[in-house]
Amino acid sequence: MSVALYARGGGVGCGAKAAAAARRPGRGGGGGRRRAAAVLLLLLALAHLVFERLWPDIRDDASSASAAASSLSSTSWRRSMLMTSHYQNPGELWMPCVNRKLIRPELPPSNGYLMIEANGGLNQQRLSICDAVAVASLLNATLVIPAFHFNSVWRDHSKFGDIFDEDHFIETLKQHVRVVKELPVDVLTRFDHNISSIPNMRTKAYSSPNHYMQKVLPELLELGAVRIAPFSNRLAQSVPSNLQALRCFVNYQALRFAGPIRVLAEDMVERMVKRSTLTGGKFVSVHLRFEEDMVAFSCCTYDGGLKEKTEMENARERSWRGKFHRHGRVINPEANRRDGKCPLTPLEVGMMLRGMGFDNTTSLYVASGKIYNAEKYMAPLRQMFPLLATKDTLALPEELAEFEGHSSRLAALDYSVCLPSEVFVTTQGGNFPHFLMGHRRYLFGGNAKTIKPDKRKLVLSFDDPNIRWNRFKRHMQDILHHSDMRGTALRKPNDSIYTFPMPECMCQQDGMM
Repeated sequence: MSVALYARGGGVGCGAKAAAAARRPGRGGGGGRRRAAAVLLLLLALAHLVFERLWPDIRDDASSASAAASSLSSTSWRRSMLMTSHYQNPGELWMPCVNRKLIRPELPPSNGYLMIEANGGLNQQRLSICDAVAVASLLNATLVIPAFHFNSVWRDHSKFGDIFDEDHFIETLKQHVRVVKELPVDVLTRFDHNISSIPNMRTKAYSSPNHYMQKVLPELLELGAVRIAPFSNRLAQSVPSNLQALRCFVNYQALRFAGPIRVLAEDMVERMVKRSTLTGGKFVSVHLRFEEDMVAFSCCTYDGGLKEKTEMENARERSWRGKFHRHGRVINPEANRRDGKCPLTPLEVGMMLRGMGFDNTTSLYVASGKIYNAEKYMAPLRQMFPLLATKDTLALPEELAEFEGHSSRLAALDYSVCLPSEVFVTTQGGNFPHFLMGHRRYLFGGNAKTIKPDKRKLVLSFDDPNIRWNRFKRHMQDILHHSDMRGTALRKPNDSIYTFPMPECMCQQDGMM
């Protein structure tokens, strides 16, 4: 889920739930809020204190592992998280089979043209594109290459062809859905060459196929063209199997990144593998959501200083214009942290991974936007993982120059490097990890190792001033084990096909499905 969607009610932030928590007995009024803020600052100070106290044990743990590894033969690796992460139980290997699940009747004459406007960041746009193809198929419409809405949070003017390969998209879909780059002149003439004159069929989120057939199709047949804007999450999660298969076909085969993105991404992956010689070319990727807008929207407090408070207020006002000052909205950072709603700091991510068994020889790729106060907050993570890389360290400045200022293109580079990683770590939810988890399941037999920690449990360990390293490690490994248990999962009725491509888009290898 993008920050923009999150702000419209997809998460707690500073919204109604936070306000309700703040109105609980003992938490209301200015005095209560001041006490809550003071408690939170104490807890955050404890997290740093815990790290400082545990650091000698963390460092010694790595030294012991290194010494043990050096005593083994050069062809025998120490027991490493990276060497045992991709696994499937016998009989549970799933393989992509979307091509044989797709129904391919000859395309009848088109009923007209469908235009949609995708909003949000890279993967929210991706979701809108996949759903638009499914709706176009349902309506037997010709899809016009989607337009991208400029968003005040993402601030990216990129068009479809800047991010995705347009020609490949059109060619790959030609047997399933007609796609054109723009409306024909004769159709535009009917609407006085003004796109806004084409009726906008405003559609509720998660609308059923029946809605499109009953409400949109008649207008399409009458007018020859309709548009739907905005078009984000406008198709139900559960639809007929042929539409689900088409969604997957679009996501995994028709949508590929534009040439400049692919070329640089391939080079970055190759460089990351070369940096990971100590673990056989395998590396861990982390989606770190600690950008200024995410920290601001979460309404969590970190160092609690005047500078941070001013910067967060400015960021909230710049991107959400008064949303957080509406009547009844109360900021309660302590409740957010306790409920696992606060973005993990780089320090907390590092402590979690070291506790789970990843030592200082682990190559770590950090996917993120511009980290808030990066010099301060990234230092402990680099201390714990000296083999840390980002797109800024893997690529030369001149290689990144054409992508700067385009958040979706930069996110596409991150996505491409995370995709083949041995282990993927998600820290804050959103469309990026949800799409990546589904894509990795699709590519890696239904089960690609993902660490999705329970942050409510993490906070209990981070905020315990008396915790010892052995107990901290046990807690982290319990959290890891819980993530392992959810590795292979079939889609449930309200789940997204983009996160859980089984069973609609994959088949068990033994042919049982």
